[in-house]
Amino acid sequence: MKPIWIVDDDASIRWVLEKALARENLATRSFASGREALAAFESDSPQVLVSDIRMPGESGLDLLAAVKEKHPGLPVIVITAFSDLDSAVASFQGGAFEYLAKPFDIDKAVALIRRALEESLREASVEIAPTETPEILGQAPAMQEVFRAIGRLSQSNVTVLITGESGTGKELVARALHKHSPRAQQPFIALNTAAIPKDLLESELFGHERGAFTGAQAMRRGRFEQAENGTLFLDEIGDMPFDLQTRLLRVLSDGHFYRVGGHQPVKANVRVIAATHQNLEQRVRDGLFREDLYHRLNVIRLRLPSLRERRDDIPILVRHFLVQSARQLGVEPKRLSEEANRCIASLELPGNVRQLENLCNWITVMAPGQTVEVKDLPRDLTQGQAGAMSAATAASAVVAMPAPSAGPLHGALDGAASLPSMSVPAPVGADGWIGLLELQAARMLSEGQIEVMDVLGRQFESALIRTALKHTHGRKNDAAIRLGIGRNTITRKIAELGIDGAKDE
Repeated sequence: MKPIWIVDDDASIRWVLEKALARENLATRSFASGREALAAFESDSPQVLVSDIRMPGESGLDLLAAVKEKHPGLPVIVITAFSDLDSAVASFQGGAFEYLAKPFDIDKAVALIRRALEESLREASVEIAPTETPEILGQAPAMQEVFRAIGRLSQSNVTVLITGESGTGKELVARALHKHSPRAQQPFIALNTAAIPKDLLESELFGHERGAFTGAQAMRRGRFEQAENGTLFLDEIGDMPFDLQTRLLRVLSDGHFYRVGGHQPVKANVRVIAATHQNLEQRVRDGLFREDLYHRLNVIRLRLPSLRERRDDIPILVRHFLVQSARQLGVEPKRLSEEANRCIASLELPGNVRQLENLCNWITVMAPGQTVEVKDLPRDLTQGQAGAMSAATAASAVVAMPAPSAGPLHGALDGAASLPSMSVPAPVGADGWIGLLELQAARMLSEGQIEVMDVLGRQFESALIRTALKHTHGRKNDAAIRLGIGRNTITRKIAELGIDGAKDE
């Protein structure tokens, strides 16, 4: 391993760092100026470079720029007594590994140098091979179903309704449907119906004639005309105002529409792809969405899975977004350690792929070093993550077990209840079992199950009563007292839930 180079015009700083690193059995080489260090680079190079900023002659920033030009992967730690904003910004813009202001704690400085050393050794052994990125990433079975559907629809002009949570990539799939369709050489026009004020949406969709309303100085073609012979993607269709739904239904029915203020019908040869994160069936029942329009749009439904349903794809997506973000910023792509990968894969990420992309952009800008550890991730995401990961691990174990007829949560809790009293493990804690409950509820809701509260409530009550009966050897009165409920209540619950093994006393 190469030595660590220390560049500082202050001899006392060099001496302190040399002694501290020597105690760690780390070899060092010191220089009193940037000029000396640059001369040494002609014949040698360090494993890590530690440099002051303000020095006579060549400054630390000049040294940083020269080093990064020839050795872009070399970690450089910048130290200075002038901890001002300009120095910090200039250091990171120049590619510094980390910024350390004097006076510094020597133990923290050594820990930082060790981390830079690990990064340097890892950098030397890892090479990222350039790969061609497909238009949509995903290896999970749920995404393979989406790919198959796009393939089957490739020769069709049929209307498609894309559903899924926010951030799952509905517009990306719509573009793929267009790209692999007979209309691929024609326009693809996208419109988010929730982002346009109600008063302007009609004109945005269908255009307007000159003088149709105040400010209409000229005739304007709407999105339907702009998408002629191509594809019109209507995002967040569930938020479309009710009165405009009638006009959209007319276009889908007979292929004609009128511009706002117009009297001549305009023919529309457009394939419509709609998307929503809402439950359109429920909106129809609530009277917020026309049932006939729903059936016009719901010719082929394509449901996009959430990230929770395709966790195996998260590392692939992270690598892609990190490379993409680094390319935009003109820097080397960051990499995640195995622990950081596992941490991110266990996050809930309600914003799905969009939130994951934002996280990768944050990592590219804010995380020090090329290899990102768990401690480098945003604190608001990782706080309490240990408990969440434990819950996720337990939940995955429950999923792997054969589920009893009453349901998977029932089986998980009954599993604990069936243990002998002397071998019951230490409690997971409130966050743990609540996390299990939340995971099960989320899965049932995402699968479209109904009466979720009633189902989980029965399973919860059954598990509590079974556990209490286990501890009281089947005695109902004692179990009722331990649970804080009446004898009649527990008798009724035992009958309702079909619990066996209870006795009066």
